[in-house]
Amino acid sequence: SKMADDKENKKIGLKTTLDMVVEGCRLPVKMSILPNEEEEWPLAEILSRKEEKGKLEFYVHYIDFNKRLDEWVLPDRLRVEELQFPRKDQKTPQKQTSSAANSRPTTPDRDLQLSKKLSVPEQISSPAAKLGGLGQTPQAHMKSNAGRKRKAFLLDEKQDLPPAYCNSLSSQDSTDGPPTPQPSAPPQQPRQTGSMSSSHDENIITRIKNIETIELGKYRIKPWYFSPYPPELTTIPIVYICEFCLKYVKSRKCLERHRTKCTLRHPPGNEIYRKSTISFFEIDGRKNKMYSQNLCLLAKLFLDHKTLYYDTDPFLFYVMTEYDIKGFHIVGFFSKEKESTEDYNVACILTLPPYQRKGYGKLLIEFSYELSKFEGKTGSPEKPLSDLGLLSYRSYWSQTILEILVTLKPENGERPQITINDICELTSIRKEDVISTLQHLNLINYYKGQYIITLSHESIDSHNRAMAKRKIRIDAKCLHWTPKDWAKRGKW
Repeated sequence: SKMADDKENKKIGLKTTLDMVVEGCRLPVKMSILPNEEEEWPLAEILSRKEEKGKLEFYVHYIDFNKRLDEWVLPDRLRVEELQFPRKDQKTPQKQTSSAANSRPTTPDRDLQLSKKLSVPEQISSPAAKLGGLGQTPQAHMKSNAGRKRKAFLLDEKQDLPPAYCNSLSSQDSTDGPPTPQPSAPPQQPRQTGSMSSSHDENIITRIKNIETIELGKYRIKPWYFSPYPPELTTIPIVYICEFCLKYVKSRKCLERHRTKCTLRHPPGNEIYRKSTISFFEIDGRKNKMYSQNLCLLAKLFLDHKTLYYDTDPFLFYVMTEYDIKGFHIVGFFSKEKESTEDYNVACILTLPPYQRKGYGKLLIEFSYELSKFEGKTGSPEKPLSDLGLLSYRSYWSQTILEILVTLKPENGERPQITINDICELTSIRKEDVISTLQHLNLINYYKGQYIITLSHESIDSHNRAMAKRKIRIDAKCLHWTPKDWAKRGKW
């Protein structure tokens, strides 16, 4: 009949159109939405396509959104009538491997000296940036250590991720879903010796998420990015990870068998801090290589543009845990070079998704500065920071510096005075970071021949509200740790 012929012609026409949708094309794609949200059709780029058992799927990247939202979609979510073909004279645009233009912190020139006393007037109205922000800080750029060459890496984060996605991705009742889709090209084997690095130059393999879901303790978590786990784990719906030793297996049965043999109920290494249910463990990357490598693989699932390598010897890992009757459960961690020529006190930092937005990120940052205080020097995270990394650190720096300023008391009836160096000594925050934070908050002004810090009622109220939300803090009395001079040890 004519109606049947029309239907058949439409199907043929649609198939012909879908055949034209190839890697590099752009078109509007219906984004996965949460309940009670309006439909969105943002522009997306086709990164890959595959056909299994007659089912065609496309892997898309939403142009103005973070890569963690990339996903496989069916043809019915593509608006093919608005298809844009890639230009022949131009390569398919790729995300910059360096977002220096956007993410480099606005650190002032090193020669900016504020040697004069900073007086704090009682009230001079000045706009103050709103305090607060994310509690987790994916981290950045690793510079070469003396005698060692290591690849630089940078985390490119966007600030436009809807907050609801952060919560939904770490839901405990995530469904298993179908097996993880694979790119049409065969997956590249991660190197098993030396530097275990997914190439810093982005390629199609590393742009596509390869793990569908992980189960870590009581949580099932949807990964955000690619991580070079063994290829056999990329074809199964769930990768099971022991929450104590971080060993990965391919089935629940294997995990249960492993649990009968695994004696760990906490991370290996020394417990250097405990208060209430929060503990920190110091892990030497040389003494506990397997744990450190597994930790890096796990972290890569939630950090973008990271170089992974098996050479963990030059690093210390500080793992934060939460205790219950079953053991010490990993919440987050940061790594730190044993010898840093730039006096960096953090190389990489992460709070796992189920624990994000609960203040644990700031606790990790606060702990890193507490270690710097014990070492008797100032520290700073490795630069350049991602946008989200800068946002998180700026929030911590703002709260810490304002906490000191609002408690200053007048001396002999005069306005209280403090120098930049005083703030550095009290907080262990590097001088450049202190100055850039004060400038960011619009607190520094030049008044009658001297630099002054101006605090308004608005900035003080904003600070008090932000501090009221920080329920957990580091207690220096609970830290039992002696810094080591790694330079004198000769060998890590």
